Amino acid sequence: MTKTSEFSDHISNRFNQDLEDLRNNVLKMGGLVEDQLNKAIKAITNGDSELGLEVVAGDEAVNAMENDIYEECLRILATRAPAAIDLRLIIAIIKSITDLERIGDESDKIGFLASKLAAMDRPNDSYAELSNLGLHVLGMLKKAMDAFARLDTEAAKEVIMEDEKVDQEYEHILKEGVSNMKENPEEVKRLMRVTWTARALERIGDHAKNISEYVVYMVEAKNYSK
Repeated sequence: MTKTSEFSDHISNRFNQDLEDLRNNVLKMGGLVEDQLNKAIKAITNGDSELGLEVVAGDEAVNAMENDIYEECLRILATRAPAAIDLRLIIAIIKSITDLERIGDESDKIGFLASKLAAMDRPNDSYAELSNLGLHVLGMLKKAMDAFARLDTEAAKEVIMEDEKVDQEYEHILKEGVSNMKENPEEVKRLMRVTWTARALERIGDHAKNISEYVVYMVEAKNYSK
């Protein structure tokens, strides 16, 4: 068990309002990315082309937030020359926003694929396996951001462990897709889009895992991976 409360006290005593604002902005960016991913999953499940394209249009806002936070990190590094715990926080933030931006990119991709799949025949299960995988990685992302907010290394480590299950779910969808393509060659185009969507979701799980690893690094001053 890590002493996250002591680390939180350290932050509240040493970090000025600029750093608190910086952390809050990372959480806002995380919330925006969560919303984008949630919409993308719904677009796939419900066959909602408009919602999928809404996700695509929203990617610019994610990119803008990443740029703003990164510029603020550079300003703090230049003007305050942080060390030790302070420096680990800045490093963790810079790395985390990169992963959040990439989750935004993958959500954008899923939204676009959803808009294409919506115009095609839908399977009887309405892409239940994709939906389940999507909700799985969305849960990982939410837990990773909550771990970041509360400096909760135990929760972060749980997210890291969860990534293996996501990989297994993805492999199952991929194998099913390949098998179905062989049996139903007329369905290749649709099934390729399904596998691309699953791949994007698997990558989102990887990025959520990365963010969780940065939380452990920030609090415990050591790398943790599984």
